[in-house]
Amino acid sequence: MAPIGKLYGHPRQPQTKAILSAAAISGLELDLPPFEFGITNKSLEFTQKFPLAKIPAFEDNEGFKLIEGTSIARYISTLVPEAGLLGGNAKETAQVDQWVHFAETEIHIPASNIYIGMVAKYLPAFSEEGRVERSLKFLEDHLASRPSGLLVNDGLTLADIILATAVQRAGQTVCGVREREQVYPRVFAHFAKVTNDERIKHVFGEPGFVDEALAFKSE
Repeated sequence: MAPIGKLYGHPRQPQTKAILSAAAISGLELDLPPFEFGITNKSLEFTQKFPLAKIPAFEDNEGFKLIEGTSIARYISTLVPEAGLLGGNAKETAQVDQWVHFAETEIHIPASNIYIGMVAKYLPAFSEEGRVERSLKFLEDHLASRPSGLLVNDGLTLADIILATAVQRAGQTVCGVREREQVYPRVFAHFAKVTNDERIKHVFGEPGFVDEALAFKSE
């Protein structure tokens, strides 16, 4: 199958992982051109197409362009409805959208802010820690009611994929071995279920989890 378009992004970027996963599960191929951040996206050729110089960015074979990772992943998910990435009916689609938004705003963004705050030695970023813990507890409770171990139905949806990218960041920051095994076991069982799917296992690679939750140390 010929690629349906070009995706500009870094393979380690969570949004790029979500898009590539959606394409793989849908049986679609994307061309991933060589990309060097700060160079490729600042080139005249790129900015003429994508003036904000952001990644990921997508252009299909007819010249249709999109930016913002979730929008691209959702568009890819609509191209093969039978793949089930957006659910099987209007209510399930609404639930997919709900969990996508939750994963991004309540787990991925605050967990990333914690990481950035630690690197920059910026202590106020740690106000996000309680937000992540609250969200992971909510998610743990929800998954306890899901026999399939998945968010919406018995099949993998875009919500599961994007949640996995968010939980990966939590596992790299606020969730050490104790948290993963004793506090949020269902959350990380969900992560394992999604990322071990043979269709997308290669996209996620090694999780890069920490042994102990990161702690701020002033200098």
